[in-house]
Amino acid sequence: MEVDLIFQIAGIGIVVAVINQLLSRAGRDEQALLVTIAGLVVVLFILTERIGQLFIQIKQIFNL
Repeated sequence: MEVDLIFQIAGIGIVVAVINQLLSRAGRDEQALLVTIAGLVVVLFILTERIGQLFIQIKQIFNL
């Protein structure tokens, strides 16, 4: 597993957490929830792309 992927996901998590706290303290809880969901979706897209690459590599290894 690449360390860059972990740092990328951690960076997204930190940015989302900070924005979430700022919006929550400003009384905009709905927008804070939307930012959290958007961050989760972005991370899921990144992970599905990497999982797809993993399956391609496994197919190449076993000549499937």
